[in-house]
Amino acid sequence: MGNNWTSIRRGEWGRVRPVRMMEVRLSEGTLERKLARSPAFPPPPPAIHTSAAWGSLIGSQGGCGKDCSPREYPVPVSPETSSDSPWLSMALPALGLDSWSFLGLFLFQLLLLFLPPATTAGREGQGPTPRVKYHAGDGRRALSFFHQKGLQDFDTLLLSDDGGTLYVGAREAILALNIEDPGVPRLKNMIPWPASDRKKSECAFKRKSNETQCFNFIRVLVSFNSTHLYACGTFAFSPACTFIELQDSRLLPISEDRVVEGKGQSPFDPTHKHTAVMADGMLYSGTMNNFLGSEPILLRTLGSQPVLKTDNFLRWLQPDASFVAAIPSTQVVYFFFEETASEFEFFEKLRISRVAQVCKNDVGGEKLLQKKWTTFLKAQLLCTQPEQLPFNVIRHAVLLADNSSTDPQVYAVFTSQWHVGGTRSSAVCAFSLKDIKSVFEGKYKELDKETSRWTTYEYPDISPRPGSCSKGPSSDKALTFMKDHFLMDEPVVGTPLLVKSGVEYTWLAVETAQGIDGQSHLVMYLGTSTGSLHKAVVSGDHSAYLVEEIQLFPDPEPVRNLQLAPTQGAVFVGFSGGIWKVPRANCSVYESCMDCVLARDPHCAWDPESQTCRLLPTPILKSWKQDMQQGNPEWACASGPMGRSLGPRSRPQIIKEVLAVPNSILELPCPQSSALASYHWSHGVEAIPEAPSTVYNGSLLLLLRDGAGGLYQCWATENDFSYPVVSYWVHSQDQPLALDPKLAGIPRERMEAPLTRVGGGAALAAPKSYWPHFLTVTVLLALVLSGALVTFLVSPLGALRARGKVQGCGTLPSREKAPLSSEQCLQPSKEGRTSASDMDADNNLQGTEVA
Repeated sequence: MGNNWTSIRRGEWGRVRPVRMMEVRLSEGTLERKLARSPAFPPPPPAIHTSAAWGSLIGSQGGCGKDCSPREYPVPVSPETSSDSPWLSMALPALGLDSWSFLGLFLFQLLLLFLPPATTAGREGQGPTPRVKYHAGDGRRALSFFHQKGLQDFDTLLLSDDGGTLYVGAREAILALNIEDPGVPRLKNMIPWPASDRKKSECAFKRKSNETQCFNFIRVLVSFNSTHLYACGTFAFSPACTFIELQDSRLLPISEDRVVEGKGQSPFDPTHKHTAVMADGMLYSGTMNNFLGSEPILLRTLGSQPVLKTDNFLRWLQPDASFVAAIPSTQVVYFFFEETASEFEFFEKLRISRVAQVCKNDVGGEKLLQKKWTTFLKAQLLCTQPEQLPFNVIRHAVLLADNSSTDPQVYAVFTSQWHVGGTRSSAVCAFSLKDIKSVFEGKYKELDKETSRWTTYEYPDISPRPGSCSKGPSSDKALTFMKDHFLMDEPVVGTPLLVKSGVEYTWLAVETAQGIDGQSHLVMYLGTSTGSLHKAVVSGDHSAYLVEEIQLFPDPEPVRNLQLAPTQGAVFVGFSGGIWKVPRANCSVYESCMDCVLARDPHCAWDPESQTCRLLPTPILKSWKQDMQQGNPEWACASGPMGRSLGPRSRPQIIKEVLAVPNSILELPCPQSSALASYHWSHGVEAIPEAPSTVYNGSLLLLLRDGAGGLYQCWATENDFSYPVVSYWVHSQDQPLALDPKLAGIPRERMEAPLTRVGGGAALAAPKSYWPHFLTVTVLLALVLSGALVTFLVSPLGALRARGKVQGCGTLPSREKAPLSSEQCLQPSKEGRTSASDMDADNNLQGTEVA
């Protein structure tokens, strides 16, 4: 390669990616002469930038890892080019360049077309964007993982009353984990509970899979009292339940004589949704009550009260009802589920979310509705935005256990049955228990049997009102009315807190966190269908923002359960392969006061003494820095009192000193810690322009020439606040540049990369060979063309054969010509046909020979 070739090697920072090599042939002498003659040099093109102090630079945008360091790339210069010649710009040359320059420019632009497009925060769909993302295995987010060899499907989680033990229901086993110690949860003990061989044989006989379905999947695991747990499982499509005795938080073995039928408490099919809750010593469950999964039921068992259930004949529940949560209140128990709507006329099968109530003191009817609920009512749950399709499929619901609140809130996760744009969308809505109670005290709907339409019941109510938790049995008249008036007229309208497209939330856990300002902030942990965990915080205006996103699994799979452990400061995530322990905050990742305040994580605050971002202690120290209201670092991180101004901070915390080789390309990375910030570069006090056509990978590529030294800073602008992310002081080995006196007192870090001298006898690094890639592409192209050719040749032959068969032509004997297509196939005459009687023992024809 001649000296008039310029070679640029461009690396990628952060994660390991393939390094690309691009070669651009430029005639430097020609370009310099034209620049010298041209009185008005045209502006730089979108692909390359120029600067008066520098020469040529390439700005790019994206992310790099935390351990980014400058890189230098050799650029051979023609020997006849003097050192004091004008700066060579790699920008789009002016008209009139020679053919080699245009060819090099064409190759450079062609390479840009094959680079992956730069990702931005706005491309993740509508809704808030997580400020920080952690991929599976990211060392910046410390997680603990528990798994047990031979066990799968860790679906059911139960936290002990003291918060020190986590009980886990897995496939054919129940585990007790010690979570008091930091780090990985430790196994206390495990008891097996497999389905019997007889039940597994019956399951397989019913055409269920003995590899994935005919097992005992634990579906109910609740605390019965201080000494016993109550557990139910599918038991190979024959639900069973049992009591489990506890001894020092350890599980004692299950005796077979204590295993009872669990029909109505656990589903038959492990894929069916279900719910169960223990309230006042009684178990309230919602599940499928038959093998086919077509008979939903709400059941009360255990305790001193009589066993009650819904009446399947009255169709209080649709056959496809799917239960997701049960929440006990003072007098009633609420069930949250979704089913097909019967009260709406729609052109397709319409799903709808419901909330149902039953009274705890219900004892059933004496003559009517014996052993059936007499207080069952249900209403529609509505989670929607103005002028938008509703989120009509509920996935999970929880009650925020806040004793200080006079109006408890239920938080529920919804998705939509309509995929707008081919992507899923999810929402989190808040429902007030007062609003739910008010709807159940409102008007009913009734079914007009003549028109088969649901209308509003306008007549006076019967006393006592059906659905009210009045003491004593109801009259037969009230029960007759209740049998047909179980659906409420008005829906329960929720408040949307978080709406996000491109994601499907499957599980939810909530808590409150108190900030330095003394205010309580709602924190939500959301599991997704692809194995991510989102941490969301609801601000004062009832809108949520995402603090972080953690990808838990390398391969996408849904989060099956979330269990919040407040005393341990962690969230436990159950999935098919084990249990993840996720600390609810990751304060140490924020290395500066600005980053700590901008995160707006209520669990984190800046400690001015240790100069670190730490978990907010109890009691709260007022000297720590936090601003949950606006996230203003200029105000929160100030040493003295000042107003809420948003002025930029220009003085860097540390300066990275880079000693570079002349005539080389230097790459200065910019670590991007926030997906909500925008980034730009500056040289001294001047901003460096950017070109969208070459925005890539967040680094600044500089062709180092005379006069190119100085301060280079990558700036981030977030929440109307600008601050330098990283600062470089670049100077040459031949001409060291003294540090600006204005930057005196700032710590410096010497950055050195393995460099290859260029110019003055330096050897050019050997270019990367693309010969293996060329051979691979050539072979694949040959295979594709061969397959296409074979398909092209075989298709007409197949068509001809099919056509012949349609016309009645069978396979012809050998040495016999096929008839023309317009002729019918000749059939042998009756006289010319031979039978078995016309053949002798040697298979020769008997009778007259034909010449």
